[in-house]
Amino acid sequence: MEVFFLGRIFVSMELFDKIFSIKTEQDFNETAMNVFKFQAENNNIYKKFLKILNFDSNQVEHYRDIPFLPIQFFKSQDIITNNLEAEVIFTSSGTTGILTSKHHVVDKNWYIESFRKAFQHFYGNVEEIAILALLPSYLERSGSSLIYMVDDFINKSLHQESGYFLYNHTELYNTLNTLKLKGIKTILFGVTYALLDFVEKYRIDFPELIIMETGGMKGKRKEMVREELHQILCSGFNVPSIHSEYGMTELLSQGYSKGEGLFFTPNWMKILIRDTNDPLTLLNDKRTGAINVIDLANYYSCSFIATQDLGKYHPDGSFEILGRFDNSDIRGCNLLVQ
Repeated sequence: MEVFFLGRIFVSMELFDKIFSIKTEQDFNETAMNVFKFQAENNNIYKKFLKILNFDSNQVEHYRDIPFLPIQFFKSQDIITNNLEAEVIFTSSGTTGILTSKHHVVDKNWYIESFRKAFQHFYGNVEEIAILALLPSYLERSGSSLIYMVDDFINKSLHQESGYFLYNHTELYNTLNTLKLKGIKTILFGVTYALLDFVEKYRIDFPELIIMETGGMKGKRKEMVREELHQILCSGFNVPSIHSEYGMTELLSQGYSKGEGLFFTPNWMKILIRDTNDPLTLLNDKRTGAINVIDLANYYSCSFIATQDLGKYHPDGSFEILGRFDNSDIRGCNLLVQ
């Protein structure tokens, strides 16, 4: 069995391959349990968190019984396997004076494998797709995991039109028309406020275009409800629906929505809904609660994260994002601050 050495830990390539080839619920549970036991023993912050909960990790038999680390710890702690160093550190955006999250990524190959396989699953071969990006707020700072992913997509695309468009909307408009005339499958990744800025100046008739909304207003505009936002964008681009990506700095995997705000995840990622009044209790399908994410690609940080998002899970495996907590820093997070 092939292994490679990181710090003091031998890692099986078989486990790497297994995570990204999960097919069944049993596959997922078995792999999640292996990842949990590794992190409960080798991630110092997660280990302390479990100790504070007086949780016996040896008694867990199913991923639904695993405690989820509050996402706020990524703002104050280095969530990383003991004795290892980060190959890259991704950071979240934030306003002055606000703590930002940091994701210490030991091995970039886990991220690359995750986003490439997920994109292939939902959208096909990236080489055959023109990838356009209207992401000014992300380009204007360092440490964005989204830019890292989109860079890779642009570089792998075989279409010369692929690339970034900072504020040059005229060039983007002309490029979209060119791709439409050529009949090339095209995806436009765009931060919400920049897409709105574009359609206020230009209208385009490109029904085959995939608009991939990647985030909110970033303080540039007032927030809008999804239905109103998507109606404006659908009209401006003359597309039937707006696609979205559900990802964050603290994750190495993404969920995708092809419309109606319904997201699906790749097989190594799973969404659970917890009770907002009792964080250790999970809710059944169709009930609104707080979102827990299992991302098995987060092997060297933490795969079990309690987010600040509110959502609802559906029996078909899809989920919705309904909003975020207000003043949602979870009490007790300072227990691990030394």
